[in-house]
Amino acid sequence: MKQRPITTLFMLMSADGKISTGATDDLDFDKDFPRISGVSEGLHQYYEIEQTTDLWSLNSGRVQSKVGVNNEPFPKKTAVSFVLIDNTHLNEHGVEYFSRLSKKFVLVTANADHAAYKTKFDNVSIIFQEKLNLQKLLEDLYENHGCEKITIQTGGTLNEIFLRNKLFNYVDIIIAPVLVGGKETSSLIDGAPLLCESEFYKLGILQLESSEVLENSYIRVRYRVIG
Repeated sequence: MKQRPITTLFMLMSADGKISTGATDDLDFDKDFPRISGVSEGLHQYYEIEQTTDLWSLNSGRVQSKVGVNNEPFPKKTAVSFVLIDNTHLNEHGVEYFSRLSKKFVLVTANADHAAYKTKFDNVSIIFQEKLNLQKLLEDLYENHGCEKITIQTGGTLNEIFLRNKLFNYVDIIIAPVLVGGKETSSLIDGAPLLCESEFYKLGILQLESSEVLENSYIRVRYRVIG
């Protein structure tokens, strides 16, 4: 097996494991938590810790569309390189947003007509995968783009694919002091449930590295994935 980057799942979640305030794209932690008393006061800690994560970050176009990059003013350049998995959620503005933001911007898509193909920026690379293969993607990032460590911040569906394929090395979670609930609300790991004991090999077994009580009832826990 080829080498791949060391991966860390870094997420903000509620005390009951949810990663969104509801089941529609109109509801999102980034937009909603700043308006909720008892939660907003400590939220800054998540963003401050996020600034200390890896210089490569992997996300999804759907998540970025939810937070508004298709319409937001263009940002200043950062030292972070971004990888986005997206077929239809990013428009040309969203692609340019990440082109301007990123040191390197890698777009992973199964859409041969994606807006990224129209980009004029020389820091943009496109990886076409007719069927998403995260193992091969990570190997490509390591071999062809110099990515040795990467922070994963995708939604519950993609997180499940990383988990089942044993592609997480570390898990770093910020727990917000709120219960969200809702069977259809996305959680840290979504996807199909296990059906029998013979599938226990698909579980992610964790070893605690550290835990920290933050301000305003937030908690940070960090694990190494050992199985």
